Amino acid sequence: MRICLLASGSKGNSLLIESGQTRLLIDAGISARELRKRLEMIGVDAASLNALLITHEHTDHVRGLGPLVRQLNLPVYLQTDLAGKLPDVGKQECVHEFADGEDFTVNDLTIRPFAITHDSLAPVGFSFSGEQGKIGVATDLGVATRLVADCLKDCRALVIETNHDEELLRDGPYPWKLKQRVRSNHGHLSNIAGGALLQELLWDGLETVFLGHLSETNNRPELALNAINKVLDIQNACAPQILVGRQHLPMTWAA
Repeated sequence: MRICLLASGSKGNSLLIESGQTRLLIDAGISARELRKRLEMIGVDAASLNALLITHEHTDHVRGLGPLVRQLNLPVYLQTDLAGKLPDVGKQECVHEFADGEDFTVNDLTIRPFAITHDSLAPVGFSFSGEQGKIGVATDLGVATRLVADCLKDCRALVIETNHDEELLRDGPYPWKLKQRVRSNHGHLSNIAGGALLQELLWDGLETVFLGHLSETNNRPELALNAINKVLDIQNACAPQILVGRQHLPMTWAA
């Protein structure tokens, strides 16, 4: 099992998941050329990907979608309400639709998409289950609902959002309207909110946690880590490795 945050932040997001015989790309928020370059950096031929899954339609998650699908003839999985709404999916014949809450499979992985709250058309998180265990992914959400927590339980590895420090956002350069959007229930999770979600997901099988989608303007890695460590320091269920996603370099965990 391997997870690699190929890119994570406000300028572009993409995630590789490998488990068993399956290689999946989650989002393609940087150029196809840069995606292929970063895959090469971790020893993965882009042609070996089995599918691309999209969480939502914002540019920092779909920038390389069309070109990558065209270049690789890659199956792309889109939520039903989103399918047909994107201006460039590469090849229409490569599109597969899914519905919130309904499992589907790619090779030996069972995938469950679940609804999240974000200011986009039909945003989703995912859980991935196979013989090597379960992985959960949920970023770009304004609030961690009970559904989100339930779908992310019992994971070996998690990718969760710690987008901003509340004080840095409040005092930072963003216009007030944008600050309100980020802080809203359809915006992004703060470090504290990400920590609160993690607290609900701690169990003795949790091995690693990626902190994703950190804002370069409104956050710092050490602030996100401090918020998460405060949660970990008051429990004895597990001692997961904590990895902070980066915008410009891949970050990998393998087991």
